[in-house]
Amino acid sequence: QLQASGGGLVQAGGSLRLSCAASGRTSRTSNMAWFRQHPGKERDFVAGISWTGSSTRYADSVKGRFTVSRDNVNNTLYLQMNSLKPDDTAVYYCAADRSGRFVDTRSARYDDWGQGTQVTVSS
Repeated sequence: QLQASGGGLVQAGGSLRLSCAASGRTSRTSNMAWFRQHPGKERDFVAGISWTGSSTRYADSVKGRFTVSRDNVNNTLYLQMNSLKPDDTAVYYCAADRSGRFVDTRSARYDDWGQGTQVTVSS
C-alpha cells in the first residue's frame, strides 16, 4: 500500500528526494509522515504533513533542510532532503495515519508503513 523510493548514496552537503506512492486503503485523507531508523535504534519522526497539505511538522534536526510535501492527485508523498549530513544516514520509512486529526510524531499512531529506503551520506 505504501512504496518508498529515492534513497541512495550521496556526499555530505548533497540532496536527495524520497517518494512514497500510496494505494489501496491508504486514502488521500490520511495524514502522512516520514520516519527514519538508525542501526540499533528506534524509529524516529522526521517530517509529517496533514491530508490537506496545509499543516507540516518537522523534527528539530531537519528543520530548514528537509521539506515534506504531497500530491493528492497522484497519491504520492515526498521528502526533499538538502544539505545532507552523515547523521542523516538511516533507513527512511513513509507512513500513513488514516484517522488522525493532526500530524502525530508517534510511530504507534500510524497504520500503514512502506518498506523503507536506505539513505547513506558520506563525509
